[in-house]
Amino acid sequence: MFASELISNAIPPLRTSDTVQKALDRLSEFKLYHLPIVNETQFLGLVAEEELIEVRDVEQAIGSLSLAILNPFVYQDSHIYDVIRLFDQLKLSVLPVLDYNKNYLGVISVHSLIGYSAEIYAVKEPGGVIVLEISNRNNSLSHMAQIVEADNAQILSSYVQSFPDSTKLEVTLKINKTELSGIISSFERYNYVVKAVFNSTSTDQGTEDRYNSFMNYLNV
Repeated sequence: MFASELISNAIPPLRTSDTVQKALDRLSEFKLYHLPIVNETQFLGLVAEEELIEVRDVEQAIGSLSLAILNPFVYQDSHIYDVIRLFDQLKLSVLPVLDYNKNYLGVISVHSLIGYSAEIYAVKEPGGVIVLEISNRNNSLSHMAQIVEADNAQILSSYVQSFPDSTKLEVTLKINKTELSGIISSFERYNYVVKAVFNSTSTDQGTEDRYNSFMNYLNV
């Protein structure tokens, strides 16, 4: 997925002529900590809530203030991994997207990024989760998939976590069934270390309910 596909059209940018109060109201409305400042199609930077709440006269125009403006952005064809990296590194709540002429196209919000992450990791799909510990030399997803498919199941999503100063990896598999005993036995037969299993139907429903409640909160 490219950055342009994650743009949230519901979040309008600020103008330099907008007041501090308008900026604060908009931050509160969208539950964000940053907003882009744009004149015409020119992206000028991100303004942070922590800067604005220090301003005494909230009727001042943003353009008349000396603010610490951030300048992060991604191009429209940047990969989703670059988007996630910048969100994490800079602790942003929005990330501007520009074309190659530096024209402002819109922003990606942390809310839309969470929604996309839930989609690619199949959070709302019914099923179970198996967490494996493996050697980084034995990271063969195709072999893991063969084991799962031999039990008439499929891997819906997967991700790998590495650890500093360790040759071990942790692989998390979301599988499209909750009865996992046969798959677990097969993994153990092939000398995989099964670190954790989440396969309760009630737990899955609870996870989905918490996810739905969280997304409803973000969309208030």
